Amino acid sequence: LNPAFSILHMRHMTPIFYQTIHRLREAIQLEISQSPSRNRETGVEIDVLSWMGRVALELIGQGGLGYSFDPLVKTEHNAFGEALKDVFPTVGRCTTYRFLCHHANKFGPPRLRRIFASLFPDRNIQTLKRIIDSIEDRSKEILEAKKGAILVEGDDEVLKMEVGEGKDIMSILLRANMKTEGDDKLPDHELVAQVSTLVLAATDTTSNALARIFELLAQHQDVQDKLRQEILDACDSQDGSFTDIPHDKLVELPYLDAVCRETLRLYPPSSFVMRETRQDIMLPMSEPVQGVDGSYMQEILVPNNTLVFVGIQACNRNKVIWGEDALEWKPERWLNSLPNSIKEAKVPGIYANLMTFLGGGNACM
Repeated sequence: LNPAFSILHMRHMTPIFYQTIHRLREAIQLEISQSPSRNRETGVEIDVLSWMGRVALELIGQGGLGYSFDPLVKTEHNAFGEALKDVFPTVGRCTTYRFLCHHANKFGPPRLRRIFASLFPDRNIQTLKRIIDSIEDRSKEILEAKKGAILVEGDDEVLKMEVGEGKDIMSILLRANMKTEGDDKLPDHELVAQVSTLVLAATDTTSNALARIFELLAQHQDVQDKLRQEILDACDSQDGSFTDIPHDKLVELPYLDAVCRETLRLYPPSSFVMRETRQDIMLPMSEPVQGVDGSYMQEILVPNNTLVFVGIQACNRNKVIWGEDALEWKPERWLNSLPNSIKEAKVPGIYANLMTFLGGGNACM
């Protein structure tokens, strides 16, 4: 999937993303104009998190799957989008079952474990099962639709009419898979899992990050004004209106980049993740720790099959690394050279010396 996230591919997808954002703007403007409580002094209350959830799903649908999930009309009921937003809260309420799953995964095939889940006398478990079934059914529907589109995509007119114009991530994956032979070829159930994972992982995290940015901009008027001016200058329009900024110009806006980095640092969409060791390992410490016998330890033994909690937010807010103002939201910190403490920490993240997107083989794309 890595080629699908290349700069070249993102450049192709930018106009498609703009189309979705324009629909979002029109939908919010319509909601404001039709609100019975519209008042010049108090304004209109908008559920930003709900709208960000819907637009995030549509963005990943168009750019990731070449599929439209949501027309972004206020009155439109989107059961699939609501199911996605309910996944993580529901999982959080299934504490007992999560503990059992960790051990049950080692015994029996998935079908047997599914029967066990169906018989489990817990309302949250049954809710989670229905959500998973809904996501899997829609993923199968998307996969079959994409396969059919690829089979006839030799017709340029058909290709242009596709959502995402055939440049989406799933189309790239399917084309590559069709050219692959032998053991490297992904079976259909694996492709369905790819669709489900892509939609679930991207929608919730993206919507939370976008909503957080809007909240922080509302709380910091000076930052909002400065960012708006930078974007207006980049639009380069004669009448001061907003126009679509080309991809290469957009990614070079320093203050926009600083706002995004600082938000993802202080408020990562996932505050922690769990990882399980596959072998005994000596884990190095960032700083020596004094033991009860008075000696200092530079590393500790972590046995095989040990669950380790990786504190993403804790690392991003560590005052030893980021300084005494680590708990403050300061986009300006990214406009200057970062302190040596950040470089010396050697945080193993793939983005901006942060753990927000993790690192290694299981890093976010």
